[in-house]
Amino acid sequence: MDDSGPDVLRYPWPEPPAEAEATEVAPGVLWMRLPLPMKLDHVNVYALDEGDSWTLVDTGFASGRSKSIWRRLLDGPLQGKPVSRVVVTHHHPDHVGLAGWFQAEFGAELLMTRTAWLFARMLLLDEQPVPSAETLAFYKSAGMAPDILAARAGERPFNFADVVAPMPLGFTRLKDGACLRMGGRDWDIHTGNGHAPEHATFFSRDDNLVLAGDQLLPSISPNIGVYATEPMADPVGDWLESCAHFQSLARPGHLVLVGHKLPFTGLPVRMRQLIDNHHGALARLLDFLDTPKAAGECFAPLFKRSIGAGEYGLALVESVAHLSHLYQSGQVTRSRRDDGAWLYKRL
Repeated sequence: MDDSGPDVLRYPWPEPPAEAEATEVAPGVLWMRLPLPMKLDHVNVYALDEGDSWTLVDTGFASGRSKSIWRRLLDGPLQGKPVSRVVVTHHHPDHVGLAGWFQAEFGAELLMTRTAWLFARMLLLDEQPVPSAETLAFYKSAGMAPDILAARAGERPFNFADVVAPMPLGFTRLKDGACLRMGGRDWDIHTGNGHAPEHATFFSRDDNLVLAGDQLLPSISPNIGVYATEPMADPVGDWLESCAHFQSLARPGHLVLVGHKLPFTGLPVRMRQLIDNHHGALARLLDFLDTPKAAGECFAPLFKRSIGAGEYGLALVESVAHLSHLYQSGQVTRSRRDDGAWLYKRL
């Protein structure tokens, strides 16, 4: 492929901003980065200049370190101006984690889609010292490795409230198809699904900017998982449907400001890649199911690499999602194994 043509992803900034520093990616639009204590060790956040204040897009985890970095950003690159609004692309904790802190400490208005806000508020209240019976049953049905299941049964699970600040009551709803004014630009709101329900993205009417959150990532695909909360969900189907929609919006000149990795151009080719990658994974998985398999046995065809302990949970729910999509689209059958795991087999 010719690397000078339109069918190439380009990264205008080869390096991210340093801690507590900002890179101006367009007039009045600052890109900043916050650390995460996991393999994907960062989240990108953005500030849009409103003249006498800032609108922030996403916030990072709620932690002492994140708050310290934000205070340095507020005093430094953000020039001491107040934060008037916080826009959250979706409910995952690395994006919504400090939204409530900005509401409580700075009086900022919170803007989210309704589903994202409801999920965040619900998960904040669902604090568990050990996994629920429903969660353990779900893990068994997915064929989780017995040693991992035994360890998780007695451990405190990941709790949303551990890394998300309390959220005061009240928000402003972002709606698909609406227009939002921020940073001197009008932005069309488009929502997507699959990675997170009613994930908001923003396409500027005034220039080539796209605020993409995790919906349109370069070089990696966001996690698409099924969980005990909705065991018959089909996020892979939702994801492919959303990708088709965003493919129709994509233009080569779009500068995509993403939640992880580096801002890029070349959105049309990236949309083709995202769609083709999942169709390829589904085809490999289907070929693998000539003999019955549980979700915990399907990592090799899906990921084509070794899955470590730190990635196991996300890999398992993604495996369930792809198997469930094949099952619900009538391409495989399933039956219960004696230990309760669902076994999937190609028709």
